[in-house]
Amino acid sequence: MALDGAFLRHIKNEIETLAIGARVDKIHQPSREEFIFSMRSKSGAYKLLMSTRANSSRVHFTKDSPENPSAPPMLCMLFRKKLCGAKLIGVRQPGLERVLLFDFEATNELGDKVLLTVVAEIMGKYSNIILVDDNGKIVDALKRVDFLISSKRQVLPFIKYELPPSQNKLSLIDNSLDEIIEKINKLKDTKSLSKALLETIQGVSPIVCEEIEQKVKLNKDVTLKNELSSLINIVKTYSGVPIMVYDKGRPKDFSFFNITQYEDALSLKKYESFSELLDAFFIERDCIDRMKAKSHDLYKQVSNILSRLRKKVKIQTKEIEQSENKDSLRIFADLINANLHKIEKGAKEVTLENFYDENLKKVKIKLDPMLSAAKNAQKFYKEYRKAKVAKEVLSGEIDKANEEIVYMESVLDSINRAGTENDLSEIKNELVSQGYIKKKKGSGKKQKALPPIEYNLDDNIKVLVGRNNHQNDKLTLKIASKHNIWFHVKDIPGSHTILFADKNFITDDILNKVAKIAAYHSKAKDSSNVPVDYALVKNVKKPSGSKPGMVIYDNYKTLYVTPDKNFIENLGKYL
Repeated sequence: MALDGAFLRHIKNEIETLAIGARVDKIHQPSREEFIFSMRSKSGAYKLLMSTRANSSRVHFTKDSPENPSAPPMLCMLFRKKLCGAKLIGVRQPGLERVLLFDFEATNELGDKVLLTVVAEIMGKYSNIILVDDNGKIVDALKRVDFLISSKRQVLPFIKYELPPSQNKLSLIDNSLDEIIEKINKLKDTKSLSKALLETIQGVSPIVCEEIEQKVKLNKDVTLKNELSSLINIVKTYSGVPIMVYDKGRPKDFSFFNITQYEDALSLKKYESFSELLDAFFIERDCIDRMKAKSHDLYKQVSNILSRLRKKVKIQTKEIEQSENKDSLRIFADLINANLHKIEKGAKEVTLENFYDENLKKVKIKLDPMLSAAKNAQKFYKEYRKAKVAKEVLSGEIDKANEEIVYMESVLDSINRAGTENDLSEIKNELVSQGYIKKKKGSGKKQKALPPIEYNLDDNIKVLVGRNNHQNDKLTLKIASKHNIWFHVKDIPGSHTILFADKNFITDDILNKVAKIAAYHSKAKDSSNVPVDYALVKNVKKPSGSKPGMVIYDNYKTLYVTPDKNFIENLGKYL
């Protein structure tokens, strides 16, 4: 991942070009690590994202609209109070450091114009967003840093803001080409050229250094001086190109510098803007991270319930195995009764011929010396009846627990595939209605139920997908008609998927496409050759008393498909 200082310089230029003079309209904090500034100017509206996520820290314009919490955090309220209505008047970057300073002209409580600066430090796990007043003092920060965290630099309200310590590197903007080459040559004897470049030049990432090394090594006509001269020109004139590197269709890396080192092994794509590239690279990862954070507690609750159920099944199965010798208990009782006259009072054991065995093998039976022979026989009969009843009861309990396990696995799958807080809220309500979790007091007003996910394969062909088990039931048993076609992955947690179309429009190709949709909306979304059953809705039944989403079906056929994310994205969905 290559969001280096030089790439950030191109982002800075992009922001300056479009947003200088724009006013802050709204400020949102979708998660504790992100801010989105909605800004308006005469030329249009923009959303500026600042993220401090360790694996995706960055600043750029975004078209993404992440779901916001119902109540904004305190820091977000502070930023709104200070910056809403403020005008962006400048964007600064110290050298090629991974730091951008956004200067805003704002109005304070007295109506006076004041300068406020939002500092975005883009440094991996040390990233931060800091609000600084016109005296250079920190108003507050997304991540406060005290003496316990760092003895070198504190980030706390009311203290003077200081830039992060700079590395001992040379700048492509401020240092001469000869200075840079001289320092690289001193390191080349002990290090590879790419490492020497990385340790010498400020604000360039490994992918850029490796690209320069590759060109110099493989082409005799290419010199280090020419390559560095070209790099300096690109950085100074903002003439870089947003390039994404793809590995088998998945984003792998990106740069402002043309990449040739991978040859045909990986593919490249050029984007219209640096912001568009970063959106494409990070948007899916951020969505997954956000939902993981928001679903963590619910996921943990369901996982604990699953763990208890599996432990229960394991214990009860062991108890059944222990009761498998129940027939021997009855045999012991019969043998004792048949040989009462042979058993001495107070005997601890007795060896008797087993008349149930064809060969009349003798068996040794342990006795309770405190009991008479007859009472020992009664004791064995009692243990036999207890073991027999236990097996019947435990078998029923195990079947019930296994059904619950299947259900809870489907709930866990729904949580993993939840895309919004409303999705999670509906799953919580489902678990409350089933008695697995308690409803929290003061949980707020009831949210409007979400519709199923909708895909349109054609003007006459619609596909609906359930978001959770309650919606699966509603979709299959109430919304769909008996002649619609129901799809579901075979023996794997997933969504009920219904094909709404006249039979004249249904082809093998359509059936395969719908099967792919069903497979994608299941636990098997990352697998291949996934079996998907399909049947007419009239052949799908819900057993009495069964859990939400649980159905049985007959007269079905099976298709084997491989879920394809690109197919789903190109298809488009209506949420």
